[in-house]
Amino acid sequence: MIVATWNVNNVRKRLPQLLDWLDRRRPDVVALQELKTPSEDFPLDALREAGYESLVVGQKTWNGVALLSRGHTPLPVLRALPGDPRDRQARYVEAAINGVLVAAIYLPNGNPFPGPKFDYKLAWFERLRERAEALWQAGHPTVLLGDWNVVPTDADIYKPDTWRDNALLQPEARAAFAAILEQGWTDALKTAHPRDTPFTFWDYRRKRWERNAGLRIDHILVNAAFKVKAAGVDREERGAESPSDHAPVWAKLAASRL
Repeated sequence: MIVATWNVNNVRKRLPQLLDWLDRRRPDVVALQELKTPSEDFPLDALREAGYESLVVGQKTWNGVALLSRGHTPLPVLRALPGDPRDRQARYVEAAINGVLVAAIYLPNGNPFPGPKFDYKLAWFERLRERAEALWQAGHPTVLLGDWNVVPTDADIYKPDTWRDNALLQPEARAAFAAILEQGWTDALKTAHPRDTPFTFWDYRRKRWERNAGLRIDHILVNAAFKVKAAGVDREERGAESPSDHAPVWAKLAASRL
């Protein structure tokens, strides 16, 4: 199966590009982030016509996540990350899709650092670590994917010293991501490209796309049920007219023989 994640940065604005990419890449499962639309305005019909059923947790402002599935209806498991019933930000949705548990993640950015937004990021990361541990222990085929808003190492950013004050590079955020990996999860993109792992995000400012001044903040993690056959970044989507600042990340998975 092919799974993919894309922070589309406004799904209605970029629907034609999304539909074109779906037709060319043909992923089986897609996680979308930063929908910037309430659930009732999500383009369900257009995506269904393209062959994809959707599970949506929308929000009017900056958040919103969705899972798309080709040929199968996503069966809802969770529409919010457990651990804080007061949290109303639309950042997590989990579903069973053709025997695989899939979680779409839009982790808080955390800027400005330091401050309450960074504190929220770390608290959310801890809740995610707890959920990931429960899913790992359950042993079902599982994929965690989305915009994690963390640069795992200095090798995952074009010039780390210019970003030291950014929440995406803080040691606490990196340690939180590492703690999830230490449960046993496989970082698909890193596994497929152990050297020169591709960037997934290029800021709109200062011609960072043109200079390939990118970051790797979109991640696909899989449990021991899967072997990563291939993975990549469809970086040409970032070069389209009026693009998202993220490019789609995908992984081709096969059942593990362990």
